[in-house]
Amino acid sequence: MGIMLLANIAFFISGAAAVEGNELSTLHVSENGRLIVREDGTPFFYLGDTAWGLFEELNREEVDLYLQDRASKRFTVIQAVLMFRGNSGSYLGTNAYGHKALINDDPLHPNEDFFRHVDYIVGKAESLGIYMGILPVWSSGYIKDKESSIFNISNAREYGKFLGSRYHDKPIIWILGGDWPGEGLEDIWAAMAQGLAEGDEGSHLMSYHPRGGQASSTWFHNAEWLDFNMIQSGHSIGNRNYDMIAADYDRKPAKPVIDGEPGYENITNGLKAPAPDVPLLSASDVRRFAYCAVFAGAAGHTYGCNEVYQFWVPGNRIPRWGARITWREAIELPGSSQMQYLRNLVESRPMMIRIPDQSIVVGDPMKTVDRIQAARGSDGSYAFIYTASGSPVNVQMGKISGETVLAYWYDPRNGKSQVIGEFPNTGNREFAPPSSGMGNDWVLVLDDVAIGFPEPGN
Repeated sequence: MGIMLLANIAFFISGAAAVEGNELSTLHVSENGRLIVREDGTPFFYLGDTAWGLFEELNREEVDLYLQDRASKRFTVIQAVLMFRGNSGSYLGTNAYGHKALINDDPLHPNEDFFRHVDYIVGKAESLGIYMGILPVWSSGYIKDKESSIFNISNAREYGKFLGSRYHDKPIIWILGGDWPGEGLEDIWAAMAQGLAEGDEGSHLMSYHPRGGQASSTWFHNAEWLDFNMIQSGHSIGNRNYDMIAADYDRKPAKPVIDGEPGYENITNGLKAPAPDVPLLSASDVRRFAYCAVFAGAAGHTYGCNEVYQFWVPGNRIPRWGARITWREAIELPGSSQMQYLRNLVESRPMMIRIPDQSIVVGDPMKTVDRIQAARGSDGSYAFIYTASGSPVNVQMGKISGETVLAYWYDPRNGKSQVIGEFPNTGNREFAPPSSGMGNDWVLVLDDVAIGFPEPGN
């Protein structure tokens, strides 16, 4: 046991050093199929932001402002679409300089002027230590209707090959799809994936972004090109992404899973039309989605904000889903800053051995807004238990190793922790958070005191 624990700590320390160095090495799937790792094997925490309209909406000065903000908040991936919805509200839009992605809407003729702007964005992100999660095209705008689609098997492969070759050596994650199920379109996505792999010689990870309430695994889990699964859990306060993550976590063969589009901060509940009785999702909602997903087994998480994904400003287009402030104001909403505290917490303990384990919770883990979600080190060295509304947590102590357990409360709102005390590692014990009620979420952190982990999040 001592040798095993020392090995875990050494691996954890080397991973933390790689994170601080912002080394944008090639990413791979871990040997156990659960996480994403760097080329040297150190774990990579996928902390994404949804910026679907980035390539079409922002000029270079605005790109710098946005990416610098996200880098300061420790995001590691920016998800954006090369061909999204267009800045005029149409599907075949231009970028901020008036350039379309394709000449005459022909996938065989990419527009060099458009892709020079893409080059700038990818390069800027790289300089800030950020990977780009790029969707080659948004399915619901360009591919979903085969009769009107500008893509077919042949040109999808060639378009993929062009992209793969152009960004062969760049820190890219390819995400196919775009808000649409894969059914009936599998041949086109397989062709595009084949082209990407031919162009980049397999140097980038690939996934698929499905429609709300769906998972890439439904159509592509066994596809060789799909390196990790992605779900879109949907824009609802009653979101149960932990169930969707758990379902994919249990699939064979094992593949990492990410909630690539949970409910966005500042978006109408259920994507309803704005009205006085329709609430907007809050920072506490997006925190709950994030902690529940990661503790249920996700390899990371994607945050989103209503005004940011569309880069909304008055007069640019009709405000969608209750957009009411500019994207420049929206990047300052509290939920985006608070995502880094999840990353800090997860990286403060050995990531490679983190597993979901609801059996550590005694009693009802409850649902949605009151959810209690648990994860622990597979060797018993630590445990994380999230309580979404500050409900007391009853713990089966024997799941932790050692004779004595050191307990903390970790605050997802500010990333600070406070010591509760040391306790005998026997029986069941109830822990009551410092506060309770909606918006008063907490993480109970339990450590084997003999290991000497640092303060949670540090």
